[in-house]
Amino acid sequence: MSIVTVQLGQCGNQIGFEVFDALFIDSHCPQRLSSKRENEAYQASCKERFFSEEENGVPIARAVLVDMEPKVINQTLSKAAQSGRWKYGQHSSFCQKQGSGNNWAYGYSVHGPRHEESIRNLIQKEVEKCDSLSGFFIIMSMAGGTGSGLGAFVTQNLQDQYSNSLKMNQIIWPYGTGEVIVQNYNSILTLSHLYRSSDALLVHENDAVHKICAKLMNIKQISFSDINQVLAHQLGSVFQPTYSAEGSFHYRRNPLGDLMENLVPHPEFKMLGVRNIPQMSENSLAYSTFTWAGLLKHLRQMLISNAKMEEGIDWQIRPPLPGLPSLSKMSLNKELHFNTSIANLLILRGKDVHSADLEGFKDPALYTSWLEPVNAFNVWRTQRAFSKYEKSAALVSNSQFLVKPLDMIVGKAWNMFASKAYVHQYTKFGIEEEDFLDSFALLEQVVASYCTL
Repeated sequence: MSIVTVQLGQCGNQIGFEVFDALFIDSHCPQRLSSKRENEAYQASCKERFFSEEENGVPIARAVLVDMEPKVINQTLSKAAQSGRWKYGQHSSFCQKQGSGNNWAYGYSVHGPRHEESIRNLIQKEVEKCDSLSGFFIIMSMAGGTGSGLGAFVTQNLQDQYSNSLKMNQIIWPYGTGEVIVQNYNSILTLSHLYRSSDALLVHENDAVHKICAKLMNIKQISFSDINQVLAHQLGSVFQPTYSAEGSFHYRRNPLGDLMENLVPHPEFKMLGVRNIPQMSENSLAYSTFTWAGLLKHLRQMLISNAKMEEGIDWQIRPPLPGLPSLSKMSLNKELHFNTSIANLLILRGKDVHSADLEGFKDPALYTSWLEPVNAFNVWRTQRAFSKYEKSAALVSNSQFLVKPLDMIVGKAWNMFASKAYVHQYTKFGIEEEDFLDSFALLEQVVASYCTL
């Protein structure tokens, strides 16, 4: 089954390019660990998901590119074409001459309705090229105007038009220090609207990815391109094919459906995060060896201590003992120490993948009391290595990892709203104070629900 990717705004288009490039390079990477037949099955499965064939043999990304300014889309189209590996479709992009000026309301209430039909037609054409549609993967930021405002509008539209297809939004959480004065308003409006129309929100925090670039990849001058490549690596390690229950050579057919089934057991809880291990520069990789026991021990501790990378993990944090009140049941004001999960999906790739011991992830103490570990924990595997890593693991979690950042963004937005700062910039484009209040109410409910796990 195929996934149609919708790239929105500057951020969505730049990340989208890196994701397709990472998927393509990985699926054509020479592999010692897998047989020729297995490699071919893997390639075919990746292609069915993300690329369609063209006459001259260059695969075309199953993607629609949308931005309200032409510069980034033009750069993205030409970068893909120049790579010689794959490209975007000739008529798969839509852009205008004037952006949204970091105003969510302008993206949502002006650009959205004005260009609704053109964007809908582009998506429709892309859907028609799929033999079977698994759903939509929508890449956007939540701090600006086009990605966030228009992104929320497009997602809502997809929900109305393709109500039976799954929608997963990949959201870039802004830097805490802030790039845009109104980013907290834009963020709460984006999140609250997506909570109503998307099936799952896969969240990456800019601050966390920045740290990975600095500490693990040893990059001195970190650019957006570096950050986007780390994101693409993480997304590739989740979305590339893995075996279905039938075993080798049989790859899962419905990636989005399987992800949702394993990770979103209740519509109140749809925030997902990704951790992966190992992640390092190519220079370091040449001198490193890994065991499954070591990788999974670190990954489990990253999960329960809510660490985003394997460096600087807090090893003091332990799961609560049965019978004792869990730390996470405390109020938000006290630090959330132990990160309780609703569901975890572990994706293992590489050598001796069937020998990995997963008992640590089946501990009931890791999960909320209303789900048994047998329902809350799943594992996918393939012997085919990902990228240049002989062994690698990705963990997609539905857990309390966003409680603090979400509570902070809601708090900062509320403080500005209480003094009516910048609200007029939104009301003049039809977003009323009532819409803000609805957003606050919905997100405070989300924070409260995750706190009670």
